[in-house]
Amino acid sequence: MQLSEQEIVRRDALQKLRDLGVDPYPAEMFEVNAFAADIKENFDAEQNNYQNVSLAGRIMIVRGKGKVSFAELQDSTGRIQLFVKRDNICPGEDKTMYDPVFTKLLDIGDFIGVKGEVFVTKTGETSIRVKEFKYLSKALRPLPVVKMKKNEETGEMETFDSFTDPELRYRQRYVDLVVNPHVRDIFMKRSKVINTMRNYFDGQGWMEVETPVLQPLHGGAAARPFETHHNSLDMPLYLRIANELYLKRLIVGGFDGVYEFGKMFRNEGMDRTHNPEFTSMEIYVAYKDYVWMMAMVEECLEKVAVAVTGGTKVTLGDKEINFGGPYRRISMYDSIKEYTGVDVSGMDEEELRKTCKEMHIPIDASMGKGKLIDEIFGEKVEEHLIQPTFLTDYPIEMTPLAKKHRSKEGLVERFELFINGKEVANAYSELNDPIDQRGRFEDQLKLAARGDDEAMVLDEDFLRALEYGMPPTSGLGIGIDRLTMMLTNQTSIQEVLFFPQMKAEK
Repeated sequence: MQLSEQEIVRRDALQKLRDLGVDPYPAEMFEVNAFAADIKENFDAEQNNYQNVSLAGRIMIVRGKGKVSFAELQDSTGRIQLFVKRDNICPGEDKTMYDPVFTKLLDIGDFIGVKGEVFVTKTGETSIRVKEFKYLSKALRPLPVVKMKKNEETGEMETFDSFTDPELRYRQRYVDLVVNPHVRDIFMKRSKVINTMRNYFDGQGWMEVETPVLQPLHGGAAARPFETHHNSLDMPLYLRIANELYLKRLIVGGFDGVYEFGKMFRNEGMDRTHNPEFTSMEIYVAYKDYVWMMAMVEECLEKVAVAVTGGTKVTLGDKEINFGGPYRRISMYDSIKEYTGVDVSGMDEEELRKTCKEMHIPIDASMGKGKLIDEIFGEKVEEHLIQPTFLTDYPIEMTPLAKKHRSKEGLVERFELFINGKEVANAYSELNDPIDQRGRFEDQLKLAARGDDEAMVLDEDFLRALEYGMPPTSGLGIGIDRLTMMLTNQTSIQEVLFFPQMKAEK
């Protein structure tokens, strides 16, 4: 391993610490009783509180090498200034813990623990007067140099020479989180999205469950799976592309409402809104239909938006998105007619092929009627659905797992929620007729024979479950990654994934 000059210097400092009897990686715990953000928000000089604090974190700045030094310590909540005086931390004649340990061997990025009292400097900076400090972990690689300076006009801290290269940021998220504090905020909001949903569902009496990630059949969605092999059972297994069919089995088993937050895996392309591994929330509630589900989604997402952003209106690029309901509702056929002027509702497969060619939409021989309609919608309509919009009543060929529409021949009771031109949620009145479901699966097998590698497989065990009886049910899936993008004003899915998929590092 070839080391840089700075890495060599840090390893030399590591050895010098050990020579001085300082353990740079101690095993014993360090008790923390305060955090930077809490101190800066709540310290009151008149009350003289926070007089016996113990903090731990990374050193981000060190200034001064004489008898007095200033440093900035960054913990999980933010930064706070340290005031370090040699006579405070090294009483008596022994000065070794201050010089050279603090002044020469302490590097930016090192973890230390400090104990002391809070005060305000003459310049008005809330600081820790350090009385004790302890090495907790020596950093052997230097952090990227990120300079911060206060804007004299606004009083805000501005960042210079920031760590902004996406390739490096996504590969080294651990560094990104240290030097770019706003990134941490994105993931804290992501956690709030999930927790708000979970609390809402739990409040309704629905149960959180777990279903298999490794599945013998890749069902529940139209997508290409990742395949592996189980050596002991000598059989192929697939990383799940959806958890729908297992959650429905639980409804058959007698639960009135079940939901799951889980990772899904689809062996498909990658772009700014697609990652092969993504997080989905799926929920199934008995005795409900897709009309009820639309109202539930409006209520749930409004609560999520308020919890994450403080209100229902969210800035996304140059747009303002209003998560407050009710959302617009328009059928699939009506949306195509509205944005293209063409009525595709009565077209057969050949007519749809002709229409696609006239609209210059790429198609291939494997595409059946459902996919052709979907291609038209994707090319001509999707980008126009900026405000939250329920797209309803899909052609039956597009949705093998949804119930036939109660009044519209050839359609199913399905909706997708579109926001800012992207699908965020998908829901059905679930098909619970086992004979109809078998026929739909058989139609999918015919598409697979034509070369459609996203066609669903026939799941005999799921059909058997339906034959035992499943009550009327409505199901919903929400893409957590995309929803988080919209609530944090991000245009790339990589920004809301801690560790997005990347090409192999050279």
